[in-house]
Amino acid sequence: MSQSWLIYGAYGYSAQLIAQEAKRRGLTPILAGRDEAKVKTVATRLKFDYRVFDLSDPQAVAEQLADIALVIHCAGPFSHTSKPMIEACIRSSTHYFDITGEIDVFEYAHSDVVNGRAKAAGIVVCPGVGFDVIPTDCVARVLSEAMPDATHLTLGFSGGSALSPGTAKSSVEGLANGNKVRSNGEIVSSGVNTRTIDFGKGPRNAMNIAWGDVSTAFYSTGIPNIEVYIPASSKTIRMVKLAGLLKPALRLSFVQDFLKKQIDKKVAGPGEEVRRKYRSSVWGEVRNSLGEVKTAYLETPNGYDVTVLGPLAIVEHFLAGNNSVTGSVTPSLLMGADFVSTLPDTTKIRIQ
Repeated sequence: MSQSWLIYGAYGYSAQLIAQEAKRRGLTPILAGRDEAKVKTVATRLKFDYRVFDLSDPQAVAEQLADIALVIHCAGPFSHTSKPMIEACIRSSTHYFDITGEIDVFEYAHSDVVNGRAKAAGIVVCPGVGFDVIPTDCVARVLSEAMPDATHLTLGFSGGSALSPGTAKSSVEGLANGNKVRSNGEIVSSGVNTRTIDFGKGPRNAMNIAWGDVSTAFYSTGIPNIEVYIPASSKTIRMVKLAGLLKPALRLSFVQDFLKKQIDKKVAGPGEEVRRKYRSSVWGEVRNSLGEVKTAYLETPNGYDVTVLGPLAIVEHFLAGNNSVTGSVTPSLLMGADFVSTLPDTTKIRIQ
């Protein structure tokens, strides 16, 4: 297997963190993106090789990836960039990973067509190898193994630090698309559901969101009913419900463009001190048709730090020649249900 690997969108917030930690570990990714000046700046600082190409022509991208074993795709919003990169990776037989949390991207990546073509090419297609969705995906797998007859899965997480620009832009698109849950195996639109959850430090109000596990946890566990929650104040819940009424306006391209330009101007992503301060707590619950319930808890570093640690653990796993899987997979199917607990400064998953 080639030892060359590539980070695309290398000048983004999370991508730079991944590249910096790769440098510290003695790894040598090739950096890439469509903006030559930005890619060169990061590559020069870290003393890495770099390439410049956009994603408009999958065959041209495939040629750029011909000598690349795997790609960590970090250029969002992934709703626009994942399909051409997946297509290029299939054509070049390059393993595909990304750090998305977008449900539509997961559904495309796990479609029968992509899964079949990835297997034929001998590659892995594994979206969501950051905080979206490694911790929650592993909690889902552990809970499903503890209760094999579970019919309902509810996941939740609590953090606290500011958003990166890429995550903020994806959130703007998410508001336009509305809330989602999985019901009887199908992803459907949902209103704002609320409940009280103890994420590990006492009960808190929480609301459901269109998080990636609404898609991926189904492929990891087969459980047909799935929701994901985050803590939310009463004021936040009211605002989100109002945003739901504004969905038609939020879908307009000029509104989306305006909001994303404001993000570019005002959002920089949390610094190291902030990330160190705000760790993440993950909670999960399964229940079966008898009404039996099991609950799981997990604590991880800040979500953005998990988005560094997760991809690099997978890179090291592949470069060591340990992979025997092909096709479309989730992180827990690829690396095991306890994968998250192998990451630095992360607790074991506790089940009650």
